[in-house]
This record gives sequence, C-alpha cells and structure tokens, in this order.
Amino acid sequence: MSDFNTDLPLSARAMAARPAPYLDGLNPAQRQAVEALDGPVLMLAGAGTGKTKALTARIAHLLNSGRAFPSQILAVTFTNKAAREMKLRVGGYLGEAVEGMPWLGTFHSISAKLLRRHAELVGLKSSFTILDSDDQLRLLKQLIAAANIDEKRWPARLLAGIIDQWKNRAWTPEQVPASEANAFDHRGTEFYAAYQDRLKTLNACDFGDLLLHCIRIFQAHPDVLQGYQARFRYILVDEYQDTNVAQYLWLRLLAGGHKNICCVGDDDQSIYGWRGAEVGNILRFERDFPGATVVRLEQNYRSTPHILAAAGKVIAGNEDRLGKTLWTEAQSGEKVRLIGHWDGEEEARWIGEQVEDLQRGTRGLDPFALNQMAILVRASHQMRAFEDRFLTIGLPYRVIGGPRFYERMEIRDAMAYFRLAVSPGDDLAFERVVNTPKRGLGDKAQQTIQRIARDAGVPLVQGAAMALDQGALGGRGAKALGALLDGIARWHAAVGGTVTGAADDDLIDTLDTAPPQTQVSHIELAEQILEDSGYTEMWLNDKTPEAPGRLDNLKELVKALESFENLQGFLEHIALVMDNDTDGADDKVSIMTLHGSKGLEFPVVFLPGWEDGLFPSQRSMDETGLKGLEEERRLAYVGITRAEQLCTISFAANRRVYGQWQAQMPSRFVDELPADHVDVLTPPGLYGGAGMAAGVAPSNVEDRAMRADVYNSPGWRRFQAAQSRPAAQPRQASGVIIDAAALPVFEEGDRVFHTKFGYGRVASVDGDKLFVEFEKSGARHIVARFVVPAEQADDLPF
Repeated sequence: MSDFNTDLPLSARAMAARPAPYLDGLNPAQRQAVEALDGPVLMLAGAGTGKTKALTARIAHLLNSGRAFPSQILAVTFTNKAAREMKLRVGGYLGEAVEGMPWLGTFHSISAKLLRRHAELVGLKSSFTILDSDDQLRLLKQLIAAANIDEKRWPARLLAGIIDQWKNRAWTPEQVPASEANAFDHRGTEFYAAYQDRLKTLNACDFGDLLLHCIRIFQAHPDVLQGYQARFRYILVDEYQDTNVAQYLWLRLLAGGHKNICCVGDDDQSIYGWRGAEVGNILRFERDFPGATVVRLEQNYRSTPHILAAAGKVIAGNEDRLGKTLWTEAQSGEKVRLIGHWDGEEEARWIGEQVEDLQRGTRGLDPFALNQMAILVRASHQMRAFEDRFLTIGLPYRVIGGPRFYERMEIRDAMAYFRLAVSPGDDLAFERVVNTPKRGLGDKAQQTIQRIARDAGVPLVQGAAMALDQGALGGRGAKALGALLDGIARWHAAVGGTVTGAADDDLIDTLDTAPPQTQVSHIELAEQILEDSGYTEMWLNDKTPEAPGRLDNLKELVKALESFENLQGFLEHIALVMDNDTDGADDKVSIMTLHGSKGLEFPVVFLPGWEDGLFPSQRSMDETGLKGLEEERRLAYVGITRAEQLCTISFAANRRVYGQWQAQMPSRFVDELPADHVDVLTPPGLYGGAGMAAGVAPSNVEDRAMRADVYNSPGWRRFQAAQSRPAAQPRQASGVIIDAAALPVFEEGDRVFHTKFGYGRVASVDGDKLFVEFEKSGARHIVARFVVPAEQADDLPF
C-alpha cells in the first residue's frame, strides 16, 4: 500500500516513487529543509553547514517528485558561477543533465529576460542595450557638461554611485524622498530624471534598471504579474541576507501568489551593507510570510569545535539576529590562537615564520601546503606589510579579489613620481604621470613632446622643456607642464644628486629653474612629491567609494620608506623583489580582505589587525553607529569561520596611522572570545614594559629608540593596564594616540642620542622635527620620537 499523498495526480505519485539518491547523506535538518515544499521556508544556514547541498537537493526533489517542471522553478543566485554550479549539482543528483531550466540565474540575468518580453511597457524596445559602467559614466559626463557643472568638483562617478543607490532602493526620480534630493549639489534628482530620459532615447538601460523596470511593470500591470506568479510554482533564493530593497520587492511580488518561496541565508554573514544589502530582509522573513517554516542548519562540516565556539561567542554580541548555535562532530583540534605584537611589521614577520613552519610541518602538525593557508585583513592597505615580507623571504603568495599592493594603480603612479625624482630621464615614468592628475595634456600634446624629444635625441623631460621654449604647447596645458617640470627639478635636487648619475643632473640643468637645495628626509620628500604634484589632492577630491582606500594605500606606501635610507634604495628593492616574484608557482599563500573571503574556506587562517579603529572599522562605526558595529562583528564571525583546523588572531600594540605612531587598543572583539577555547601565545615580555613582542628582536636600530620612547608613554601604560582589566568591566576608548606631552621635548642646544647616528646636538626645532648635528654622522633631520636625551642613552633596554 502506498504512503504517497493521494491528492496528487497519478503521474506525480508515480514520479515520487522513484529513487531519491539526493536525500542520502542529508542530516535531519537538511532533509527537513528539502522536503518542506509547501508554503514559505527560511533555511537559516550557518557557515559550513552544507546549505548549497540542501538547496540543490531541494530543486532535485521538486523535479524528481513531479511537483514542478524545470520551467516552473525560479532559482536565483548572486553570481553566474553559483548558478552553473547549482545546475551541475542538480544534474549530478538526478543522474542526467538538467535541461529546460531557463529561470535559474542571477537577479540581473533573469530580470533582463523578463524585461525583453515586456520592454514596451516601460518605453523600451525588446532590443534594448544594457550599458556597462564605462558607458554609464560617459553618458553622465555628457549630462554634467551640458549643465555647466564643474566635473572635477562634482564627478560623474559620484553621481553614478548616488543613482545606483537610489535604484537599489527601488526609487524612480519621482520617488526619491526630499531628505535625499539634495545630493549632488541639490541637483541629484534632476540629473537622475535626465539620465533616465536619455537612456530611453538610446533604447538602453543600466544594471539597476533591470530590476527597477521589472518592479514597475509588476506594480502597474497586475495581469503580467499574475502570469508569472502562476508560472513560477516554486521560488528559491540563495544568499538572501545579501539582497537589497529592489531585489526584496522583486521577490515579494513574484511570490505573492502561492507563496512557495524558499530563502536560504545566514543573517550572521550579512556583511555587504555598504553596497546596499539589507540584513533586515532576512530578519523579517517570518513577518513578511506568516506561517513560514524556519529550518536551522547548525551542524558544521568545516571547522573544529574550538573555532565554532569562538565564532559563536563573538556573534552572540549582536542583538539583531535570529540566533543559532553551530556544532560539529569533529574532534576538538587546536584552540584558536591569540597573539599580540609590537607593530604591524613584526606581525607580518611572525606570520611569515609561522607559514614557513606550517609548510615544513615543524609545529607538530602535518605539513600544510601554502595554498591551504590564508591571511584575511580588514583593509587592503594592511596587505603591504605581508607582501613586503613574503617578497623579501621568497614566499609565494596571491592576492585574491584585487591586484597586489605594488601593482595597484595609485601605487604605480606614486612610484613613477618617485622614479622621476631619482632619475628625471625615466621616460616610462614620465609618460605615466605627465597627465595624472589631469593637466590638460591630451594625446596630441603628448605626441608633440615625444616628437620633439625623439628628433633631438633627448629624454621626454627635456623634450617637454624644449616644447615649452618653442611655444609648441599653449594654454592651461603649457602652464601645468611647466609646474610639473619645476617640481621634478626640485624633487631631484632634494634627493641630493648623490644617488643619481651625472646625466640626470645635466638634464636638470637644462630646465629653466633653480630649485632650492632644501634638506628633507626621503620620507618627507615622498609626501612632498605626492602633495606638490597634485596627486594626493586628486584623490582627496575624488568622491567615489574607492578614494579613501587609495589614500590609505598611499599612506602605507610612504610608511614603507621608513625601512630604507633613501628613495633610490627603496625603488631598487621593489624592482628586485618584484623581478624575483614566484608568480609561476601554483602553491601560494592567499591574501585577501575579509569581505572577499566570504564563501571560501582554508585549513589555516590568520586574522591580523584586530585593533579598535581598524577592526571594527572606526569609519564604519562613525557612519552607521550600532548598525555598523554589528556588521563589523558579523565580519569577524565570517573571518573565524573560514578556518577549518587552525585559526590565529593577532593585533599590534602600535601602528603608524596617518604618519603618526598610534598606540592601538586590542579590538573589543578580542575580549568577546571565549577564554576556554583560546590559547594566548603572547610572551609576557610584550606587556612587561621593556620586553620584545613575540620574542622577536627589534629589526633596526631606528626602531629601538622609538620603542624606548613609547614604552615610557602614558598611551603605552594605558595599553598595559588594558591587558589586566577584567573582561566584565567597560572598555576604555579605542585608539589612544601617544600624547604629545609624552614625547621628548627638546630645545636648541640639547644633547641627544640616536641608536644609529650616535650623539649629537639639536640645532633647531620645528614641532616634532629636529635638525640635529651629529658628532660622527653629520647634520640630519630627525623626528623627535627617534632620539632620547643623551643622559638616558645608557638606560635603553636595547
């Protein structure tokens, strides 16, 4: 006697009787999520709980049981890769290729298909063009120029970002609220409307329009909506916690009939609020769909119990969450490791040593391949220290989700300026930056410079000077070029001429300028070059979301100069290590941001930079308050749960932030870790006042004097006190900057000691910069924190 539902048609009952191999191996929660086919279902899937397996098994079950034909299932993913993987898995479960699933894809691909069928309802033809970001910017620039708006002050990229945000919220120009309408010099909605009109004239739309137009069609034409509600008998959505408002409305409209919608997601992994994702979409699922079945997938197949306990304790600090507890049948493994370092460079050195030890299997564990290890950072500028260290020791690595530090556009631009200061005859460097930032030197002007230089057989810098003398260039471009050439001459003079060849000095002599011989450190010179060239100002004025990160990277580049005697030594080092890069190797350590790591997993994970202000990000908390802090905590949860076997969290006591040493407080998330599941590796010396971080000796003598300084500062003493503070007490404010009063105060005539240059006497004082006449090393500009009073030299702990 059959146990099948007798209300089903005979064909469906017969199909349901077929073997269901896709159910094999599912745990009880997964099986419940697969078999709950009627009504709304929320599959609350924690990290590493096999949600993709359950989701694809559910599709296979719908097809195998005869509940729906392939064309009656709408399955939405966030990437084309995920859609392809889902189709392959379903085919594998059913033992045959899955054909005729036209509605399995991303939000945008499915919306484009819908819109092609009904384009005329929004004033388009079915042959409409989908603009990419470059075309979109070009169109917006035309509109801005036609309105006589200064595009430098109000760039098209900023307007594109504003319009994209409005479309993510499903706002047409008429629906933008008054509180938002003041965007873009009070003309945001005006440009938005003009942009939409222009798109309609061109029979085009952008990516935001694909969903926005579909929503408008569904709302204005109920018959169209009802047709699709009847067509899509079952709707499945992956990564529901990452949906924005427009995607949410699109889904609710389509599921408003039968309500057979299954959303899969994890509120604890909602980390994309900065690009429009609304965690509230998943949090209110049960209110949106009364009577919904909520299935929690909590059995983790990825990480050890210690790692899961650490992640669970941290995320428990969030109030806005649905709640779940991950568990695993795996053995306990190693505890989460926690270690503090003196500064970011020592952190990178220590992690490099750990990677090599783990690769060799010298820690009592089986050896790990390099591609089994990952370093996950909160901000991309943190990558520089690791890349420098790995390049120096020849450790192969890859940066996932973006270019390597020294390959980033802003870093290559800055390096080109530095190369011109050292060697003005560097034609490749000149070509790269002659019109960056914009100086009114277009292709025609640059071709003129190249022709004159080629005919005369001289470098481009000299050819540019000749072009000005001959009057071959005019207008704004000529004036800006003259300023650039003057700058190159000044910078080269500031380098000193001692590290460059006579040819470069002769070349400079041909320029109509007599730059002052100002004595500055190579670090100050680098900052001056970026300032005088207008390059820093260009990014300060850039209002795109990428600009702050590029500025942080430039500051990190200047910081990298501290380890070198001069600009030329730094440039040679970078050229050599990049030339010796092991890019051909397949086995590499992965370096990426925490945001980029979502969906990935590694046996070994390092999580550096857990310091308040850096992580959680002060910028995120300042912009969105508690909401931002909770998203940062979810980011911590994502980072920890990327680890399968070994997870190491680290922080530094000091970092150079915006050119100033800053005593860092450990991240508030550190104190939220469960002590029973954490091994603290930090040697007692780090917190003892004069000991070294992680047992590592100071890397250079200049650091030693700085460290003696900071050990005696109130900021360091507060940092020490924080380590012995009971966890239950409220935290102190994060990011305590070393007080100016705590730094040595010197006057002219004071005798000082520097661990590298020896004894000297202060000749002049300018803030925290000293001009010191050293007895054996000559006169030098020195930052005050790097010297101590001469009478204290014998007391240095180094």
